[in-house]
Amino acid sequence: MKGLILSGGRGTRLRPITHTSAKQLVPVANKPLLYYGIECIRDAGITDIGIVVGHTAEEIKAAVGDGSRWGVKVTYIPQSAPLGLAHAVKTAQPFLGEEPFVMYLGDNLVKDGIAPLVQEFITEKPNAEILLAHVQNPQDFGVAELEGERVVRLQEKPKQPRTDLALVGVYMFDPHIFTAIDTLKPSARGEYEITDAIQYLIENGCDVRSHIIRGWWKDTGKLEDMLEANRFVLDTLERNIQGTIDAASQVHGRVVIGAGTQIIRSEVRGPVIIGEGCHIEDAYIGPFTSVHDQTRIVHSEVEHSIILEQCSIENIEARISDSLLGRNVEVRREDRRPRVYRLMLGDNSQVSVL
Repeated sequence: MKGLILSGGRGTRLRPITHTSAKQLVPVANKPLLYYGIECIRDAGITDIGIVVGHTAEEIKAAVGDGSRWGVKVTYIPQSAPLGLAHAVKTAQPFLGEEPFVMYLGDNLVKDGIAPLVQEFITEKPNAEILLAHVQNPQDFGVAELEGERVVRLQEKPKQPRTDLALVGVYMFDPHIFTAIDTLKPSARGEYEITDAIQYLIENGCDVRSHIIRGWWKDTGKLEDMLEANRFVLDTLERNIQGTIDAASQVHGRVVIGAGTQIIRSEVRGPVIIGEGCHIEDAYIGPFTSVHDQTRIVHSEVEHSIILEQCSIENIEARISDSLLGRNVEVRREDRRPRVYRLMLGDNSQVSVL
């Protein structure tokens, strides 16, 4: 069995971060999202993985390499254009051949993994099996209707969903899926929809089953979803202090502090992860915050946020919360007159001021 990770999307809902970085490489708890997917597939016993890549291919290749650090073999599959999930699967057909495979969307997080789904598929040998979860906003997802465990109908982002069962973004297929994809025409949004391909399988007598997950799962396409995923993962941390903490500082709860990081006259209240080589001085780092390597936070407070590497936050009077800062971002207050806001912001930036 093979694994297929889709990593070719443009990440428009996470701009401006994704103007300069692949959305699958945005870190959750200081680890790129894509790494969680690779680990999830490997832990299900699959070691031959194809990654479908688009315009960020070189960045993803540099981050993942040949897969040997995870004990897997990675093959990169260029997709000519982001024309939908079914198009990505068809693009990967030469790699997949006649083997069954698991398809995993690269910006998803599944807490409890997919090993039970894979084992179920291997044992029972349906033509397809989809991972589902109960959600509060099914209109934002592909939605499934079931009879027992069998899937009888799928709809892509229906305005009036018939159920609250959303497609999680993990699918198991045998080669019948390629026949289904060959029948597709572009949808109203100009994409070849995997839900339409699965519906074809259903209508043509194939065995399409479901697996409902009970643990948490996140599609991290939006800022609030990224922050929630970060919160979920941070809540699983075990305390590990490798940096230095002076006598005037306090560190509470599940906190990870990387080597070379200095905590000076500051309070850190977990769950929090702070990377390597950071400088935290006269600061407060509150719960559910991840601070990446080589970041400097001085005379400032941060909580429930994701701070990427080599950022600088200095002399901010109000607490920074519910925020995502990209690489090399500087946020500081200056005392010189006149007191004005000086901003350099990329496309689609969001700023709230007091």
